[in-house]
Amino acid sequence: MAGGDKRRGLSKSCALLIVIAGIERYAFKGVASNLVTYLTDVVKMSNSRAAKTVNTWSGFTFMLPLFSAPFADSYWDRFFTILASSSLYFVGLVGLTFTAFAQSRSTTKTISLYLLYTSLCLVALGLGVLNPSLQAFGADQLDHDLDHDDNEPTSENKEVKSNHKSQFFQWWYFGVCAGSLLGVTVMAYIQDTFGWVLGFAIPTASMLLLIFLFLCGCGVYVYADPGVDLKPKPFQRILEIIKRKVWRRSKISLVNDHDLNAMELELQDQKPLCNCSTTEATTTKSLADDKSSKITGFSGLETAKLLLRLLPIWTMLLMFAVIFQQPATFFTKQGMTMKRNIGPNFKIPPATLQSTITLSIILLMPLYDKVLIPIAKKVLKNEKGISVMERMGIGMFLSIIAIVIAALVETKRLKVSKKMKTSPNSDPLSIFWLLPQYVLLGISDIFTVVGMQEFFYSEVPVKMRTMGFALYTSVFGVGSFVSAALISIIESFSSSRGGKHNWFADDMSEARLDSYYWLLALTSAISFLLYIVICKHFKSRSGDDHDDDDQCDENC
Repeated sequence: MAGGDKRRGLSKSCALLIVIAGIERYAFKGVASNLVTYLTDVVKMSNSRAAKTVNTWSGFTFMLPLFSAPFADSYWDRFFTILASSSLYFVGLVGLTFTAFAQSRSTTKTISLYLLYTSLCLVALGLGVLNPSLQAFGADQLDHDLDHDDNEPTSENKEVKSNHKSQFFQWWYFGVCAGSLLGVTVMAYIQDTFGWVLGFAIPTASMLLLIFLFLCGCGVYVYADPGVDLKPKPFQRILEIIKRKVWRRSKISLVNDHDLNAMELELQDQKPLCNCSTTEATTTKSLADDKSSKITGFSGLETAKLLLRLLPIWTMLLMFAVIFQQPATFFTKQGMTMKRNIGPNFKIPPATLQSTITLSIILLMPLYDKVLIPIAKKVLKNEKGISVMERMGIGMFLSIIAIVIAALVETKRLKVSKKMKTSPNSDPLSIFWLLPQYVLLGISDIFTVVGMQEFFYSEVPVKMRTMGFALYTSVFGVGSFVSAALISIIESFSSSRGGKHNWFADDMSEARLDSYYWLLALTSAISFLLYIVICKHFKSRSGDDHDDDDQCDENC
C-alpha cells in the first residue's frame, strides 16, 4: 500500500511531456488561430477561399494521425517518431516564417503562395504524426507508474490508480489549454501589432525549445522493451489475416469461446492476459503453444471489428467538429467588422476571443469535477455521476445552442450594418456580443472533447493506443473537410443565384453567415438525435465487465 501512497503525484517523465504538449499547442495555436486573417489581409484571398484553405489544412492535420497510427503502433519507435515529426514540424514553421518575410519584401504573390502551401503541408505532416505519438508516449509513462501501484490489488489501491489516471489526463488537458491560451492571446496581439514575421518566428522558436526539452528527458523516460512482447502487433495481425484470406482462401474462425473473454480482459485491464479459472488457464496455455492459430484467430479479426463498431459514434461527432471550425474562420471574420476599441489606442485582435474558449475550460473544469459530478452522483445514484457517452452528448447539445446564438448575433450585426449605411453616425455592434457563443463552445469542450479522449482511449486494445488517439483527432480532421465541402457547395449554390445572394461574400454586410449558422444548427440537431439512438444500442467494452477484470487481477 505504501507504494500506492508514494506515487500519488505524477512522475518526472509525465510532467515533462505535459509541458512539451503545452508548448506544442502554443506553437500550433499561434499559427492556426489567426491564419485566416493572414490569408485575407496579407495574401489577399477571398473570405470563402481563406476559410476553405484553413479548413482543408486543419482537416489534413487532424486526419493524418489516422494513417500514421498503424505504423506508429506496429513498426515505429515512439521516441524517434516524436523526435523526427517535431523536427519536420520545426522545418515547416521555419518555411512559414520565411514566407511572411518574403511576402513583406516582395509585391508578387507567386513565390510566397508556393512557400506558404509547402510550409503548411510540412507543419501538418509533422503535427499529424507528433500529436498521437506524444499522447501515446505519455500514456506509456502513466502505465509504468500504474504498474508500480499494482503490487497489492486491493480496493483502496484500485482507487489510487483511478485517481492517478484521472490526474494525468486532467493535467495533460490543462497543459494543452494553457498553451492554447497563450498562443491565441499573445500571438494574435503580436501578429496584429508587430507584424507576421515576428508572429511566425516566435512559434518557430518555441518548437526548437520543444525539441531541446524532449531530448533533455532521455534519462527519465520509460521505454518499451522490444524483447518483452513478441506477439504480432495489432495491425500486423489484421494484415496477416487479409493476406491469408486472399492467398490461401482459408476460413478464419475463432479458436474457442475463451478467446473473446481474453480479448475483453486485454481491453479492460490493459495488462498481459491472465485467467481467473483453471479452464481459462488451460486455454491460455494452449493458445500460447499455437502461435499460428493466435495470428489467424481473434486478435486481428476482433480488432478490426472493434474499430468498425466505433464508426457510428465517430460519425455522429463530425458535426460537433464542424461547429468547432467556426471560431478560427468565420467567427474571426465577424469580429473584424465589429467595434473592437478599448480606450482610444487599443483594439482587440479578433482572434484573441478564441481565448475565451480556453479560459472557460480552465475556469469551469474544477466546477465540473468538484460540483457537477458530486451532484450527479447523488441525483442519479451512480458512482461515476455521468457516463462518458452522456458527457459527450451534453457537449454536443451545448454546441448546438452556441451556434444558434451565433446565428442570432449575426442577424443583429447585419441589421446594424445596414443601418450604418443609411445613418453614418451609428456605431457598429460591439465585438463582445460574440462572447456568449465562445463561452458556450468552451463549456461544450469540457464535456465532449475530454469525453472523446476517454472514450477512444478506453474502447481500443492497449496495443492500439496510438490508433485510439488518432480516432479522436480524426473526428476534427474529417470535420474540417466536411466544413470546407459545405462552404464550397453553399457558395456554388448561392453564387448561382446572383452575387448579392452569396452567403460568403467578401463584403461582410452582404454576407449571410446567419443562414449558414442556422444550417449548421439544423444538421447538428439531426446528428445529435441520431447519436442518442445509437447510444441506446451501444455496449461499452470498458464498463460492463470491469468488476470481473478486477477479480482477475487479484487471482493473477
